[in-house]
Amino acid sequence: MRSVDEQLGRALAAAVRPAPVRVAISEAQGLLCAEEVVAERALPGFDQAAVDGYAVRSVDVQAAGADPVLLPVVGEITAGSRQPRRLQPGQAVRVVTGAPLPTLADAVVPLGYTDGHHARVTVKQPVPSAAFVRRTGEDVQTGDVAVRRGSAIGSAQVGLLAAVGRAKVLVYPRPRVSIISLGDELVDIDRTPGQGQVYDVNSYSLSAAARDAGAEVNRVGVVSTDSRRLRETIEGRLLLSEIVVIAGGVGGELAQEIRSSLSDLGDIDMSRVAMHPGSVQGFGRLGPDAVPTFFLPSNPMSALIVFEAMVRPLIRAAQGKRNPHRRHITARLLSPIVSVKGRRGFLRAQLLRDESNGEYLAQPLGQSGSHLLAALAEANCLILVDEETTEVVAGEEVQVSFLAQRG
Repeated sequence: MRSVDEQLGRALAAAVRPAPVRVAISEAQGLLCAEEVVAERALPGFDQAAVDGYAVRSVDVQAAGADPVLLPVVGEITAGSRQPRRLQPGQAVRVVTGAPLPTLADAVVPLGYTDGHHARVTVKQPVPSAAFVRRTGEDVQTGDVAVRRGSAIGSAQVGLLAAVGRAKVLVYPRPRVSIISLGDELVDIDRTPGQGQVYDVNSYSLSAAARDAGAEVNRVGVVSTDSRRLRETIEGRLLLSEIVVIAGGVGGELAQEIRSSLSDLGDIDMSRVAMHPGSVQGFGRLGPDAVPTFFLPSNPMSALIVFEAMVRPLIRAAQGKRNPHRRHITARLLSPIVSVKGRRGFLRAQLLRDESNGEYLAQPLGQSGSHLLAALAEANCLILVDEETTEVVAGEEVQVSFLAQRG
């Protein structure tokens, strides 16, 4: 029986980051930047007013602290104005936030420091040089790196790219993941199951999990276990995917048939992994591009747990994430749990917070059955139990993997 870490190491070794592509910045959110974005212009690009008020020379209002200073207002500049204006000593120009400053002005007197008049303004408080002014290049200088290679592009990065005039950016695209469900007993959810038939759950739940991990997902849906049709489908998906996930066919005669029909595409290792649920699983690198291909258990809860433990880290690694793993938290157990000796446990739980002391608490959910999906739907974490532990009593500390979406 292979250890969880060994199996995960084999999967992560297969991680291949898709080649960079150039996309519109509106499509770049959530991706990693694949270039050093160098600013070709300063930000701000000109000295501008930071508040509504009056552009002045600071030396002309120095005495306003003792006695009000009266200055003639020789004009007004609005945001977006392209008309150059020069300020003479002893004058003021009314400005709005974002307006370019007139030549010689080195400060803005906020409206609240004045009487607000339009012809002759009384300044009641002095301002130092550069007060309430956004200086040219104060945020980004020409030649500065605005967004670094490897940075995650979020809303702030999109805004900065727009601010420095970049319409497109080179990014690492989301890895393409194909999801297939195997089983002649499966029907899609738009049909009514007949005797002995069940709905296809896996292709929907695993597609959602892959999308949550940041993948571009193609839900193939139910595929017949007929060897010829299965091979044709998988061969087609290998050409269009960085990762293929197949739910079902990991045990018994069906597993042997699958291995036989796909043997010339690459080696498939159907093995037991020291974890529960989901110990029976398969992995191989198939096709001319050695595409990592996972074979997961057919029951939906086990399939999701194996996906969480093995496939999700690979998706994150293929995106170039420095740490492809979930955040782990120490929590105090609220109810006792049991685990299987010799296997790492991934047990469903609800992570809570003790408001009195800020301590994390973990409440186990459901029974131990690997088929119980409802409890997983209520869970926001998995309790991780090491291979040598069979029981943990209430009150002890445990490690939990926090199942935050898009985390």
